[in-house]
Amino acid sequence: MNHEYWMRHALTLADKAEALGEIPVGAVLVRDNQVIGEGWNQSIRLNDPSAHAEMMAIRAAGKHIENYRLVNTTLYVTLEPCPMCAGLLVHSRITNLVFGASDLKTGATGSVMDLARHDRLNHQVNVISGVLGEECGARLSAFFKRRRQEIKAIKQAQKDSKAN
Repeated sequence: MNHEYWMRHALTLADKAEALGEIPVGAVLVRDNQVIGEGWNQSIRLNDPSAHAEMMAIRAAGKHIENYRLVNTTLYVTLEPCPMCAGLLVHSRITNLVFGASDLKTGATGSVMDLARHDRLNHQVNVISGVLGEECGARLSAFFKRRRQEIKAIKQAQKDSKAN
């Protein structure tokens, strides 16, 4: 399987998230080199803290194949999954996870903790990290830099309006 090809697909889904004002994370679930589900962050738009890219892709795949067990699949995601999403990978029996950028604050597939491969759980996920990691990380960094600049500009405008 061409990991870079599918990660680039996930990056296009991250662009959809960013266009909606969401954190730019995208995910695509693949079986037999075919897309069975895809998603992008939608937590803000849907007012749903569980609407992460992985969650959306896995929900779509379950509906598509009419099964909640997603064996023999690979999930490509631009950012390392959080604990909620790592638990979902285990529960849905996803075989492989390929992610781009590590999440040093909430990553649950190797960075902060490793739920996806925990030996006490009933399923372990094979994990490959760092595929197009620099590109995925740069996309997130640029997003948060712009967000901080927007907040700074809003605060300055509020300060200026109070001074007038």
